[in-house]
Amino acid sequence: MPAAAGEHSSHSSLSIPNSTDGGTSNGSATPTTGQSAPSMMGAAPESTLALDGDRETQIQMLSDQLKVENRIKEGAENLLQMPLNPTLRSQVESELATAKQKIQAIERSMEYFSERGSRRRNHEMNGNGVRKFTGQPLQAPDGWKEEGSERDDFRTAMHQARSAIKALLHLSRQYPYSHPGSSAPSPSASPSTSTLPNVLTASEAELNRARIETMARLIGILQRNLRVRYELDVAEVVHAVLPSLADKATRQARATAYRLIRHALVDSHSVRRLGEQHLDWYIVKTLSRDNKHSVEKEQVIKLIRAIVDLGSERHLSHSGVGSGSVPLSDAVMRALIAVAEYPEDPFKPICVQTLTEILLIDIELMARTGGIRVLLHALAEGPLEMAPLLSQAFLHIVDSPKTRAYLHPGTDLEIALSGITDAYGRGSEHQDRIKGCTRIVSSMLRTWSGLMYCCINDMTAIRALIDCLRIPSLETRELILDMFFDLLNIKPPEWHKTFIEGRRLTMYGKTRRSAEITQREQIPHKPQDTLKLTDQYIALLILVFSKAGLLDALTSMFEESSVGSPLSRRATLLMAEILQKANRVLPLSIAAKIQALPRVFSLASDYNDNEHRIVGSSALSAINSFNRHWSRMEPAVKGDTRPRANSIEDALRRQRQIEPAKLKMSMQMDDKTFQALLLDTQVMATKDHMKWNFETLQDLIEGPLHSAKRMEEAIKVSRYIRKVMSFFHPFSHRFSDLANTKQNHRWVRLGCSLLDALMSSPDGIRFLHDDEFLSQLVKSFAQLDPLTPAPVPDPIFSKKRVQDTLTCGYFEMLGTLSKRKEGVELLEKFKLFTAFYHLTELRQREDLIKGIIENLDYSIDGHSRIVLSKALTSPYKAIRHYATDYLGGLIRASPTANAWMLRLLLTQLYDPSPDVRELAVRFLEEACESMDVLQMVVEMQPTLDHLGEGHPLLLKFMSTPTGFRFLYAADYIDREIELWFHERNLHYVVHIEVFLAKAFNQNFNDDVDDSLLAFDGIVPLHFYGVMAKTELGCEVLQEKGHFTEFAQFIRRHGLESEDQEVIFKLKSVLWAVGNIGATVRGLPFLEEEEIIPSILEIAEQSLVLSVRGTCFFVLGLISSTPQGAEILDDYHWEATLSPLGLPTGLCVPLDVDKFVSIPPWECVASEAVDESRLAPPESDEEMEVMTAIYNLANTVIANAASRSLTKMKSKPEYRHIFNSPSMFYRALHTISSQKYRQPVRRYIFDLFNIDLDAEVVQQLSECAISLRIPITAQEPAEPSEPSPVDDKPTTFRPRPARHHVDESDDEESDVEEKEAAAKKPRAPVMSLRPKSRIIGFS
Repeated sequence: MPAAAGEHSSHSSLSIPNSTDGGTSNGSATPTTGQSAPSMMGAAPESTLALDGDRETQIQMLSDQLKVENRIKEGAENLLQMPLNPTLRSQVESELATAKQKIQAIERSMEYFSERGSRRRNHEMNGNGVRKFTGQPLQAPDGWKEEGSERDDFRTAMHQARSAIKALLHLSRQYPYSHPGSSAPSPSASPSTSTLPNVLTASEAELNRARIETMARLIGILQRNLRVRYELDVAEVVHAVLPSLADKATRQARATAYRLIRHALVDSHSVRRLGEQHLDWYIVKTLSRDNKHSVEKEQVIKLIRAIVDLGSERHLSHSGVGSGSVPLSDAVMRALIAVAEYPEDPFKPICVQTLTEILLIDIELMARTGGIRVLLHALAEGPLEMAPLLSQAFLHIVDSPKTRAYLHPGTDLEIALSGITDAYGRGSEHQDRIKGCTRIVSSMLRTWSGLMYCCINDMTAIRALIDCLRIPSLETRELILDMFFDLLNIKPPEWHKTFIEGRRLTMYGKTRRSAEITQREQIPHKPQDTLKLTDQYIALLILVFSKAGLLDALTSMFEESSVGSPLSRRATLLMAEILQKANRVLPLSIAAKIQALPRVFSLASDYNDNEHRIVGSSALSAINSFNRHWSRMEPAVKGDTRPRANSIEDALRRQRQIEPAKLKMSMQMDDKTFQALLLDTQVMATKDHMKWNFETLQDLIEGPLHSAKRMEEAIKVSRYIRKVMSFFHPFSHRFSDLANTKQNHRWVRLGCSLLDALMSSPDGIRFLHDDEFLSQLVKSFAQLDPLTPAPVPDPIFSKKRVQDTLTCGYFEMLGTLSKRKEGVELLEKFKLFTAFYHLTELRQREDLIKGIIENLDYSIDGHSRIVLSKALTSPYKAIRHYATDYLGGLIRASPTANAWMLRLLLTQLYDPSPDVRELAVRFLEEACESMDVLQMVVEMQPTLDHLGEGHPLLLKFMSTPTGFRFLYAADYIDREIELWFHERNLHYVVHIEVFLAKAFNQNFNDDVDDSLLAFDGIVPLHFYGVMAKTELGCEVLQEKGHFTEFAQFIRRHGLESEDQEVIFKLKSVLWAVGNIGATVRGLPFLEEEEIIPSILEIAEQSLVLSVRGTCFFVLGLISSTPQGAEILDDYHWEATLSPLGLPTGLCVPLDVDKFVSIPPWECVASEAVDESRLAPPESDEEMEVMTAIYNLANTVIANAASRSLTKMKSKPEYRHIFNSPSMFYRALHTISSQKYRQPVRRYIFDLFNIDLDAEVVQQLSECAISLRIPITAQEPAEPSEPSPVDDKPTTFRPRPARHHVDESDDEESDVEEKEAAAKKPRAPVMSLRPKSRIIGFS
């Protein structure tokens, strides 16, 4: 199980610590950063130290030993928590007991020395009154040590790092070959090594433990002190840790060594220094180990990732993606690729991710070593969680002609579709893979590179997907249909399920209609002419899918059964939605061809085949039903006063017409009936509201009591109203004690109706003047005053009562009073507004303030608006935020622009809280969509400098003549136009491309950013586009001459395909030109420069696919004016028009093939051939061994080759070969230049009886030189038999084709090969082609 980064488990030895902090190793006298106090003590004068030197030295040594034993104890305790075999468990328990005994003994010794120190301190205090520091902080808590370690100065940390390296060099003395000419300092010469174990007498376990502790201490120093990492030489660190990388060291030691090297890397220079240290074979060996060495493999993979991250030379601004270089040798790359393609390796995902990153940096290296092939297989076969990353990387590669040349057109990227196209005959267990595959395909077809790549070879890939709808596999087809729903951005409403089940749509949703209407009214209406980039892309998708035969495939699904099934109805639904979408986003001439549905009508009119006629008629009937229901469910166009007879609002409209007539009839009631109604309510009979007839009471209050005469009678004659009103008095605890439930809220509505009825007559107003209702409310609010002399234990408006009882309903009733002028006067008379002002200052009573703000009516200018203003400027952020949100809702719901609301909202732009400011800005931007509101805000001339330059609000101000003059006078225009010309044009490209990627993939990514909601596919405001909206802006644009420069740039660099910087600027210029052309005043600029033909040429001929996509959207912008649409029509690009004939800003080419086609290319990716030569093996035995090793790469004859090698290894005449460094080098060179699977690589390493260490690596380096034949001495050889050799293999040749050898004839073939080799004269160079022969033919 891989250990986490920064942890070291103790699998190999009980003594290995489980911590990696900077503690001192066993017995080391060098203080760590955590021991800054003792090290500072070392700077004291010698005379002071002489008094305590011996005692302090003893305490220091004991303290170091205590740390070591504590770590041993922790390691043993951690091990005991893991499942161990009985023998190992008993060993661990004995080690734990020993460690505990040693800890007790050390603590007793330290107490003894501490007592001596305290006696001496007392003596010193009595003697001269000066108390000296005697090392006691060694016992300080860990937190103090960490704090002290952070305050270490660089010099101390550097000294500690040097000491740790010296200690590692001292521990490597048992390896005399660790470095030629090196000699570690003697223990006596170096104080840092004085307490290390004796390398001549210590056991291997003790040396490993000491090395791990020292390396861990050095890692801690490097982690805490970045400057030390820059000062240390990586070569020095590698030299010190070489013994820990050897095969003789433990896996924990190797893992710690790799971790130390990783922490020593800081920049590309340190990575280059690391590349000179000959670590490749150590890394290759580690990557070939099995899963028992996961802690070691994890650290070496992290090291490789650090090398890629720090040492890679990314592509320069003028070069394309993948044109950098990664400082990894081909040997390491082959080893990493072997891990990435081995399904059982736990590190496969991270290796695939690393290779993907390398692909985007250095595609040449990936192609040379076969990494592209591995990533393509990973894309097809999983893991599924890696597929999005891989698909996006390959799509990035496809965008540029230079990098897509490394892919085989029509075969490589199409492997992503195999999960769908190969699904026939698979069971339901294959469904998850199909679902994941559809998500990948959906994301691919939502990018320009993915869509255009899939359109090569006459849309073969898309046709293959669509043809899968014709195969009889239910799960597969349903998932593919869902994919098309997702691709075309079709969000199925609730009634889709009813449609699929085959039920009638006319009976659906009657109970939900009013709720749906209310919900629609709450959604802010956007202008009908907003430009949707996503819609324009969907229009192109519909064109492509229709051409590829999607509608025909859906029709074939109808034909399968005349009865109809959920699947066929789902296909009908998709067809109906496509027709609906096409009608909205495509030009009429193109949409009409799609709407024709020739095959469906042909089936419906086929009177020779009844089944065909039933199928066709059913499909047309279902589509017609869908269309009728869809139009009925659509909300009426805003501003359309003509009622629609078939709309779902019809029932509610009739209801509203009935209510006034009913009210008029109830007010014409005679006296007898009225008196009977009063008695029927039971109000006069009992005070118990549960016995009242609520329905009768409600009808009475909402009907007859709105008559002044009936109200006077109810107040004066029968005192009826007084009895009802007393129920609502707060101190009567009748209404105010009712539970806050949905059923009881009817009493709140009744109270509001009663107050409304009272306010409609003079007698009712006088009654409210005299009644105690309002005065009791004032007293109830006064109970909350913290300065009240007699506080009430349970006030009426306590937080609990407001939450649990109908007390909250009083705010709604007061809001009813605030709707009328008479009610406002009553609230003023009883000083309720004064109470509201006091409530807004209460801490932690947001519930009351929210209740007041929500329910007050603001239509009357007066105290209500002042209360809202006071809440907007409350000292508490939560209240300000809520009040701003509520104010935004008021502005959104208001049919006309209200100056007082806008002034309050503008005040919130200066709020101290960024959250409140952002909320206010969002509401103001939304409100300014209306020209009336925008004009009113501009006339107020708010100061918006604090929002930052280039803010969308300022751009909206610019779109009006008044606002433009205001900003021009403030020098904003001149400043901003220069910023946009040089910088912000480029920022705009990044902004719009990121948001488009999110908008297209919002279903694919679950974690969609909230900022996406603000974008929603609408073209963001562009400075040049806004300038072109006003006459003065066009004059400034003409004066600056920027448009002329844009046009010249497009003509000069329109077809650029290599220089990324130029391509990026080209996109920015295209967006600027498109936004200018999207306005009536800006289009003449394009006509004058005749730039539209150049843009069309780029759209159809550019080799960079994302530039084509940019031109597609830009042409849509140009088509958003009638004149622009007319110009594009001359070039066979047709604009989509609204029913009134106005352009919608969507435009598509009539010849879609010409737009989406990519010129064919020849693939350049192949595993390169290394032309360097190796000297031939010196004996026939060596040649046989090498031939068998080559045959291991062929999966067909690998088993026979492995048996041959096993036999050879057991024979005496071959044994010396498996101990030979030169043969070991040949084997390593072979696995580094050809594709070998991970188990085979491991087998080859195990084949040789050679342990990797510094001496062997040195011998391998010498072999690389000695076996290489100089280029001048190489003789021309057969082109099919090159012999690669290099110290660090960097180029590769493809694995040669091999003939099949039957396993049973293995020995016979070996004999024949030996005889043939004896007869044939020896070749001057070694051939890597495996020797094999077909047996049984002469």
